[in-house]
Amino acid sequence: MGLIPRQHVFCLKWPWDVNQSNKTSDPCNSDGPWLFKSIQNLGSMAFNFADSLSKPSSSRMISLNPLQLDEKTKGRQKMTAIEQGEAEQRAFASALASGKEATVIEFYSPKCRLCNSLLKFVSEVETRNSDWLNIVMADAENYKWLPELLNYDVRYVPCFVLVDKKGRALAKTGVPHSRLHVISGLSHLLKMKRPLQQIHGSRTADA
Repeated sequence: MGLIPRQHVFCLKWPWDVNQSNKTSDPCNSDGPWLFKSIQNLGSMAFNFADSLSKPSSSRMISLNPLQLDEKTKGRQKMTAIEQGEAEQRAFASALASGKEATVIEFYSPKCRLCNSLLKFVSEVETRNSDWLNIVMADAENYKWLPELLNYDVRYVPCFVLVDKKGRALAKTGVPHSRLHVISGLSHLLKMKRPLQQIHGSRTADA
């Protein structure tokens, strides 16, 4: 016994599709013209795309580690050249006012790879000699340091200048040929003032 075809309650016929009724076995073919089909397809694609964005996908999720976030934060909080120059100048004034035996000014350039490679070493040197020595950074490309650049005759970077409590230059490192050469020059500068500090400490202990 054959199945009786399902009868539609009503038929929606497109007025432009009158001549196409004989092409299909279904008398209620509701297919629209190609233009409407294209619009329908585009709408379906847009819906699927929006739906896929709303769902979490492990292949699309990008996790930022704390270091990356910290770098972005630093980028937003980066000081202007004027602010940086003023901050370095204040650090220099504070170093001179501290009453320590000596201060070393490191003239550097943000573009100098050799300067960047010395950051950790310089920090360790200052930490080991913090009882008598201050080390301050000076951006040689910042116009705020122009008077000191002329006064100390700084023509290259990195250049370490040893100054006394009044800011008078005592010595400076030579033209840098290598990282080892710069480290050797800085060590020589420190030896010029370190013996005085050691002698002063010995006399205080004897007294």
